[in-house]
Amino acid sequence: MIDIVSNIVERDLFRRSENGQWAAGQLVGRPFKLEYAHACIATPDAWKQRAGGIPQGCFLLAFYDHDGSEAGAAEAVLLRVLGPTPLPSDNDIVASMVEYYKDNIRTGDTARSQLDTFTRYEFSFSGLECSILGSFYHDRNGDLCFGADLENFYSPHNYSVVKPGAPELERIVNYREDGSTGRPCDIRVGRVRYSSSRRFQDRETEQVPVYVNAQDFAGKRTALFGMTRTGKSNSLKKIIQAMVEMSNQAPETLRSDTLGADLLEPFTDDGHPRYPIGQIIFDINGEYANPNLQDRGTAISDLYHDQTIRYATIPKHGFRELKVNFFRDVATGFELIRNFESIATDTTRFVSNFRTINLDAPDPGDASAMIRHDRHVAVYMCCLHEAGFAAPANMRVRFAASQEVRQAIGTIQVERTDSRGVITANFHQAVNWWTRLWEIYEADPTNCFANYRQQKDREWADDDLKALLVMLTRRRNPGTGGQDCNGFRILRPLRDFHTAVEQDAFETDILNQLRNGRIVIVDFSIGSPEVQALFSERICRHIFSDAMQRFTRTIPNNFVQFYFEEAHNLFPKKDDKDLSQIYNRLAKEGAKLHLGLVYATQEVSSISSNILKNTQNWLVSHLNNEDEIRELKKYYDFSDFAEALLRFSQTTDKGFARMKTYSSPFVVPVQIDRFPPEETRT
Repeated sequence: MIDIVSNIVERDLFRRSENGQWAAGQLVGRPFKLEYAHACIATPDAWKQRAGGIPQGCFLLAFYDHDGSEAGAAEAVLLRVLGPTPLPSDNDIVASMVEYYKDNIRTGDTARSQLDTFTRYEFSFSGLECSILGSFYHDRNGDLCFGADLENFYSPHNYSVVKPGAPELERIVNYREDGSTGRPCDIRVGRVRYSSSRRFQDRETEQVPVYVNAQDFAGKRTALFGMTRTGKSNSLKKIIQAMVEMSNQAPETLRSDTLGADLLEPFTDDGHPRYPIGQIIFDINGEYANPNLQDRGTAISDLYHDQTIRYATIPKHGFRELKVNFFRDVATGFELIRNFESIATDTTRFVSNFRTINLDAPDPGDASAMIRHDRHVAVYMCCLHEAGFAAPANMRVRFAASQEVRQAIGTIQVERTDSRGVITANFHQAVNWWTRLWEIYEADPTNCFANYRQQKDREWADDDLKALLVMLTRRRNPGTGGQDCNGFRILRPLRDFHTAVEQDAFETDILNQLRNGRIVIVDFSIGSPEVQALFSERICRHIFSDAMQRFTRTIPNNFVQFYFEEAHNLFPKKDDKDLSQIYNRLAKEGAKLHLGLVYATQEVSSISSNILKNTQNWLVSHLNNEDEIRELKKYYDFSDFAEALLRFSQTTDKGFARMKTYSSPFVVPVQIDRFPPEETRT
């Protein structure tokens, strides 16, 4: 963990130098207009040159300088440069310039300039418009504090405006809401960068570092916006790095039997998380799970291989399968089927009836319910087999049928029938048995089913069993007529979700890894969008449900961080009002469950407004159209950077972002450091 105490210079922002100017930096001008939200400054060219330029977005400090004494320095007003503004005298100056250009008369006595000294002095002044971000001041204990507004302001001529030097700028950009810096969980993410052009900035000997508190990201919502190849993935990896470094300091191991509200505090007194942090990355392009030439040496799975578990939708060496054994995990498999888009939206009656069947296991003490459940599962498995799902080796189908029913079916071969009437059959035999039952159900020669209906006042085959038999036989009604529906064929697209390997449900295994503080990477680089959406939603819902159960039972939750690359592929769209979607719930309810959400995408407008409104951390690089800028201007003080974000280049300004974190009171322009850290690069 990086200790930045030695990097934060304890230099008073309010101290004067011996010549009466401010020691906090270089004097650049004086205000001629001042109000609560904006200030206008007059500055000469010589002062701007001496200060190393005043780029757009630059931080300035305005000091009250009425009587020239230390007592007058009650506060330092923090300004951000927005752009030029007219001076009250500009009309006269412009008129003089135009006349000078027209006459082209040499009025000076030097070879360097045609202007006399007085005219050159008048022409050198320009105006700067600044937004007021707030004010620094000392509290009663003498500690430096920041308020995001002005409590009072005086006549503009009483102020001096200073461009802060490197030590003071470091204190400004790394300021926390409670005024403290140098925490154990602080980690460097980059350095201050004001502009795309760096003629002046590269000459400066001191690069001002920018730090973030890793606690700002744990359990919070974080957005990374910008065009492709502007450094979003690099920034996301820096966040993962911060979580790993903080997680490695966790003093305790999470246990399911730990109860008590006194243990629910997520951080220890020294700022470390109480339990290891789990991280799950939904890797759309495979760049986190696999090494690649473009991001050579930065694959998370390589750098943190001892802590990383990888999953894939296809068999791959070193990966666990992100699939379900539909035969072993009946409930999970059927839930996937019901939520598969083509099935979930099909209004055909036989599909609607199939979606509503209940395959959940009943109370084992209810013998009758268990017999019916076993029949349902038997026919369901036959449907899977007919649809081409590979069953586990040597698997058999078992279900119970009375002697009367077996006599009605006739001589259909099965492997065996025990004394209780439980039939054991392979899949081919079971399909034949149930197909025969559906053929004779309404007109069996022994009147078995009619007698059952009369004696029990209910059908032998309940509605769920009938719906399953329709799927298996592809006949909507009992009898020997032709097939009149697709039946089990609608299940064939789901074969990509199935594995015959004996394993736990993938979402359960992933949850266990996260509770142990592992990094889980779900490789979606090979898989259809439908597979990506279905699996990611199921994983998220399972983790959310478990966290909610632990919360209501006062069992501690460790932090679990969700990372979504190309989030627009999975998240609800801007105008989607369905708040029940899991990504909306993670955004709105995840904080209390210690569930963090980090998402990256190219467009602000592609993300649901419900998610954006609950996002606390923002890293924004180049955006290439005004529609996106208009969306961004709705949040925090990003309107100050609207013009710059639209103009900058995505090729030469990689990693140049505007960053607003949870504990920082304002947006900071920063050049994000490359990932991984220098000491781990090869």
